[in-house]
Amino acid sequence: MNVTWCRRTERRRRRYRNARRCSLAMATTCFIAMILTVPLGAETSRDHLSTPAALFGVGIARCTFVDHTRSVLSYSTTPYRVLSPSRTLVTEIRYSTNSFDGGTGETPGALPVARNGGYPMIVFAHGYDVTPDTYAALLDTWVRAGFVVVAPFFPDESAPAVAAQPRANTEDDLANEPGDLAFVTRAVLAASANETSNCPLVSGLVEPSEIALAGHSDGAMAVGMLAYDQGLNPQGINYSSLRTGIAYRAVIILSGAEDRSQSYAAEASRPDLFVAQSLLDQCNPFREGAHLYNNIHQSNKWFLELQRAHHLTPFDGVDVAAFGVVSATIIRFLRISLEGAAPSTSLGALGNQRPEIARMYSGVIGPSLHNVPKVREDCGPN
Repeated sequence: MNVTWCRRTERRRRRYRNARRCSLAMATTCFIAMILTVPLGAETSRDHLSTPAALFGVGIARCTFVDHTRSVLSYSTTPYRVLSPSRTLVTEIRYSTNSFDGGTGETPGALPVARNGGYPMIVFAHGYDVTPDTYAALLDTWVRAGFVVVAPFFPDESAPAVAAQPRANTEDDLANEPGDLAFVTRAVLAASANETSNCPLVSGLVEPSEIALAGHSDGAMAVGMLAYDQGLNPQGINYSSLRTGIAYRAVIILSGAEDRSQSYAAEASRPDLFVAQSLLDQCNPFREGAHLYNNIHQSNKWFLELQRAHHLTPFDGVDVAAFGVVSATIIRFLRISLEGAAPSTSLGALGNQRPEIARMYSGVIGPSLHNVPKVREDCGPN
């Protein structure tokens, strides 16, 4: 592990430890409140900023995929000297179902709604000391809009793993997570194409040419590494090799950062990029997201600058106003990037409809780092 990475580890560990204080219960409560106060409706010619119409209910299931191709360090011990010959990734899958409950919950094991050719898929990476369920409000809005969401529990960074290893610094495992995301992507695609897989629920569920990567916090950093990093992972494999053969068409970075010890560059296929970052984020400073955005030199990119939100609350549903802007703009972004939609109002115009909440930049005109408010770096209760 490089020196720069190690120096950042303890700081990141402190910043993210309290993220799980915004519990799933709070997120669900606030999400319900948003549904009751914000008018629901399909995107119309007016393109008002509201939660898109819920097309489906949400089914939820878990599948376990085991990667035998990598030997990785175990971060449950100090020092880290134990190599594990495999990587077990419990993966949560959210999908469309007819068991529609009005938009407030999930139905475990419900029968998926069949769709000719399958659904667009979003592979989601959670942050440190939380789980995919922390983001249930956001992930469920994607499913209700017609996307499949696949979210692995990272072996050493999920909340149960951190709690089970209280004296170990598990956050350095982040360097292995781009490999996890690529492996799970391939595993789900194989399960979708093969009825005899160990995850039969996803058979025929995914459209293999319509895939997005998304992540928050440490998960966003892992997504950025898989999508853009030109360096080597802990196994000595170039990150660009990990993504070979996977048709990622969109990348979503939420409160993320760049690993500045390695060079980033736009992939040859140039997937669309969406970055969301708050000016008042105390866990991951605004400049980190802006730096990553500015280093990806391509025109098909957007930056959503949140004015008053914090690190987690725009994405778990607790900050109702910011969550409304984030969910609406991301769904529009996904429909444009994965499904080729041509809305009557541009993504930039949609993101700018509530300037007191957010401002949208696009292309080479990125956010300015001048006059960015100084905030005390402290994750605290977000």
